[in-house]
Amino acid sequence: MAEVHPSAVIHEDVKLSEGVVIGPNCVIDSGVSIEVGTVLDANVVIGKNVELGKGNHLFANCAIGCLPQVLGLNSDSKFGGIIIGDNNVIREQVTIHPSMYPGEFTKVGNDNLIMIGVHIGHDCILEDKIVMSNYVQMSGHCKIGTGVWLSGMVLLHQFVTIGDWVYAAGLAGINHDIPSFLMVSDHYPARVRGVNKRGLARAGLTEQQQKKIYETYKRLYRRGGTLLDNAKALAGEGDLDENIQTMVDVILKSSEHRYGRYLETLRH
Repeated sequence: MAEVHPSAVIHEDVKLSEGVVIGPNCVIDSGVSIEVGTVLDANVVIGKNVELGKGNHLFANCAIGCLPQVLGLNSDSKFGGIIIGDNNVIREQVTIHPSMYPGEFTKVGNDNLIMIGVHIGHDCILEDKIVMSNYVQMSGHCKIGTGVWLSGMVLLHQFVTIGDWVYAAGLAGINHDIPSFLMVSDHYPARVRGVNKRGLARAGLTEQQQKKIYETYKRLYRRGGTLLDNAKALAGEGDLDENIQTMVDVILKSSEHRYGRYLETLRH
């Protein structure tokens, strides 16, 4: 049975599973489902059409699923929802906005740590094991790969893709796609600084796999020529392992857009 504080305001069609805890002054709108063991601390607001998986912990004053920040939308507009997976820690004052399109979803995966004041814009996709430090700000339509670590106050332009196990230094402003396994810093444009050694260890890669990533980084970024030409040369060799292939794919796809944001080529 769910534990609901008497001061909480919950729509009659909300589905609460066993062991869910709803704290003081929470507000939960229609079309919401919350799975086993998820905890909402005080003053959490959950908007319409939000699915919360198992074992999540939402700290005080989060606002999940409120109206997307899109010009022309209002409280009467139709918009989509949010799907959040399992075992995520979502700290104080985090905001996550639903898709701006009816029937579509902003998605957050599993085992993520989303720290104080983070904003995740509409239609973003976050995979698993991501760390987002205080006040990271994500514009709409971004995709963040598994294991990414974004330090404090990192800013993401809309439609940016961040590959798996990337590390971004504090205050970085990222306005183009970043291949997997790399470190970036600086602001508009963010600059690749090297390989994310700690990320490789967190990913559980073997020494041989890590060696290939370092060799690939040098071929792409440190041996002259343009990044795109270097990526095309690697792709032409064929039979690349999956890690190297993901790095090359991000570069090739991002080149399809003049500002290096592949997802922007797919915009409605």
